[in-house]
Amino acid sequence: MVEMSVLLLILGLVLFVGLVVVHEWGHFIMARRNGVDVEEFGIGFPPRAWGKKLKSGLLFTINWLPLGGFVRLKGENDSAKSKGSFGAAPLSAKVKIMLAGVVMNLLTAFLLLTFLALIGMPKLFDDQFTVDSDTKVIQNDVLIGFIEPNSPAAAVGLESTDTLQYVRAVDCVEDCERTINNLDELRPITESLAGQEVAIGYTRDGQAAEATATLRGGEEVEASLDTDDPKGFLGVAPSEYTVRRSTWSAPIVAAGLMKQMTELTFKGLGSALAGLFTGDTARASEQVSGPVGIFVILQQGSLLGPEFVLMIIAVISLTLAIMNVLPIPALDGGRLFVTLLFRGLKKPLTKKTEELIHGTGFAALMVLFVLITIVDVKRFF
Repeated sequence: MVEMSVLLLILGLVLFVGLVVVHEWGHFIMARRNGVDVEEFGIGFPPRAWGKKLKSGLLFTINWLPLGGFVRLKGENDSAKSKGSFGAAPLSAKVKIMLAGVVMNLLTAFLLLTFLALIGMPKLFDDQFTVDSDTKVIQNDVLIGFIEPNSPAAAVGLESTDTLQYVRAVDCVEDCERTINNLDELRPITESLAGQEVAIGYTRDGQAAEATATLRGGEEVEASLDTDDPKGFLGVAPSEYTVRRSTWSAPIVAAGLMKQMTELTFKGLGSALAGLFTGDTARASEQVSGPVGIFVILQQGSLLGPEFVLMIIAVISLTLAIMNVLPIPALDGGRLFVTLLFRGLKKPLTKKTEELIHGTGFAALMVLFVLITIVDVKRFF
């Protein structure tokens, strides 16, 4: 099972890189279809780690900064006029080229979510969109989350990735096993066995195991509730992992969930911006994550199975589409916004002006990338 988790982590990382490839492939195909020459297809941002020139003349490169990717077009500046250059293309062609990556990421997210709805989609939040009449719960596990220090759970070596199966009193003779089917059942079961020695059944890395612990007594737990350090009978903060399946409604579930997640993403961005403007850096940083955070999420998600890994990839694909449609300098939406703005003002967009705007934006993104990486390292390690 450990080997499977490693394979799923590798698959997740490959798929994450694949999202960048799909995004840039959209730009590449649309540019070629509109007569614009593509000079370089890059994965990651420079400095360059490796490169190869293909027979077509296209330079394919892999670069050191794993923040995204790019296609370098001939005459990328809006003021370029030579044949085959981006600047010489009609405005309609430029809009198509700049939005092609967004469309590809949206399509990828939709296809992944539709596939997941058919085989089993993890439930990430309480009111996650679904079609109730066509939804069946196929898996519902109670996972150990946070473990209180010096608790019965900590004493017997339970870990935050374990799945709880049952609790039973050690001295019980018959009909003793209390199966834990959902989150609401754990506390009543442990409360009924307060102060007793119990056997705790759980699975770890797909292997069934059992540990013996003495639960806290009722008086100790009750007394702690009025303090700043409330305690539980077992000493864990569990979470529920639910997987649901749909049939005919799978595309509807995918579309509805994409709409719901888009709204949540904008709320998160609003909260992050509010935190920045008010000086609440903790509030701002908890809304974002970078490559380190994505790696940790994929690593933890690999323990839950392929469905969860695919779900995270689908969410990242949707997020990439959303971020790239926003008017952020150096990103697709920013380039489109600047192009349309100067068209609306009926002013020429010179090469110097364009490079200044997007060069400054790219530098700001690199600084943000470093800061987010530092925050992720402090958060997860």
